Amino acid sequence: MSPIRPMTGLSLALVLAISGCSRGEEVRAPEPVPAADRMLPPQDMDISSETLKAVRARGVLNCGVNLGLVGFAFPDNRGNWQGFDVDFCRATAAAVLGSPNAVRFVPLSAEARFDALKTGRVDVLWRNTSWTMSRDAKGDLSFAGINYYDGQGFMVRRSLNLASAVELNGARVCVQRGSTTELNVEDYFRARSIEFKPVIVETEEAARQAYSREECDAVTADISALAAARSTLPSPQQHVILPDVISKEPLGPVVRRGDDQWTAVIRWTLNALILAEELGVTKANVAKLAGEGAEPRVSRLLGVEGEFGPSLGLSRTWARDAIAAGGNYGEIFERNLGNQSTLDLARGLNAQWNAQPSGLIYALPIR
Repeated sequence: MSPIRPMTGLSLALVLAISGCSRGEEVRAPEPVPAADRMLPPQDMDISSETLKAVRARGVLNCGVNLGLVGFAFPDNRGNWQGFDVDFCRATAAAVLGSPNAVRFVPLSAEARFDALKTGRVDVLWRNTSWTMSRDAKGDLSFAGINYYDGQGFMVRRSLNLASAVELNGARVCVQRGSTTELNVEDYFRARSIEFKPVIVETEEAARQAYSREECDAVTADISALAAARSTLPSPQQHVILPDVISKEPLGPVVRRGDDQWTAVIRWTLNALILAEELGVTKANVAKLAGEGAEPRVSRLLGVEGEFGPSLGLSRTWARDAIAAGGNYGEIFERNLGNQSTLDLARGLNAQWNAQPSGLIYALPIR
């Protein structure tokens, strides 16, 4: 992982903004996109998805996001939502409604996120959520794919001079309640017969604040979340993320089980953005490539050939619109998490399968 850049004045503003949204208040919905301005398929198309019908009728996508996590989902100093997951919300709105602005961001805590989805308060969770067997097997949720491969780690003060998490014997560890993080840290220390004192808090932001106040010796979370937390501390260089990775955390979008067409819409929107990077389709060149004789895989992706969008209940230009919203997967990653961002995270496992070095990001074929 590359070093985190020092916090700027903008970063300070982001911290204040994040704190302000931590109560879980919904952002005011944008004006619905007029039907005449939406790039929709013919009205007589057979749409089985109740969620897709509701989103179309509403003219706005209700997208569940994190309460405030730098790099993934947070309001900037103007109140505009930014981040990796936020860009996937906008791409989904563009694919479904023809506009990346037709989205209402609903910030949700870890404990509230699934109830918000089940009760219809949100249409999709694009919120750092781990795909696990227990969540998948309950029968009321469906994971539509993986957009980020993460793992749980620990952050400590550099002054402690620790080289590994196994040296945290007797330490106070801040951890978020109601998350896989809480379960993983218990497993890790129990398996090694290491005593620790959990300091359990309600949210990721509360864990960061408790660590900042020195109420714990270490904080544990997904490594991406630790990098985000470190970037907001007054002296990031005084804190170190230990090399131990104690879990696999495949993060991805979640929808309600039983709405197969809507699950497919989310799955293929994600895959379209991944495939766009593999094929060299970017925000800057997507319109040009759609207007010329591109190679067959690009033509299918952009709706020049085939009826792939209508097979989902979407327009033929669904993927083109999603890419134009914020770029392909690589552009979204670099802008929010990578070398164009404050976090400056390496692609690592989130590199394309055919990159050098290779990662785990692999798009399903559109054909």
